[in-house]
Amino acid sequence: MAKVDVYTTTYCPYCVRAKSLLKSKGVAFNEIDVTNDEALRAKMVELSGGRRTVPEIFINDKIVGGYDELKALNDAGKLDSLLA
Repeated sequence: MAKVDVYTTTYCPYCVRAKSLLKSKGVAFNEIDVTNDEALRAKMVELSGGRRTVPEIFINDKIVGGYDELKALNDAGKLDSLLA
């Protein structure tokens, strides 16, 4: 199974949707809450190439993007192969 990291905040509805989609696929993921941690948020921005919004989702250390990109991959039938 792929390594999945999801950078989130406690107040983000898109984070909830992304986690729900991953859970529905039975995917274990590492949630990294950046709500009150500026150092972690800075790391997320650096890893994502400047993206400041959450969620930021990484599969095998490669940026997927946010919930919209994750859902688009799923809808196109491409997410399962990334997660394998």
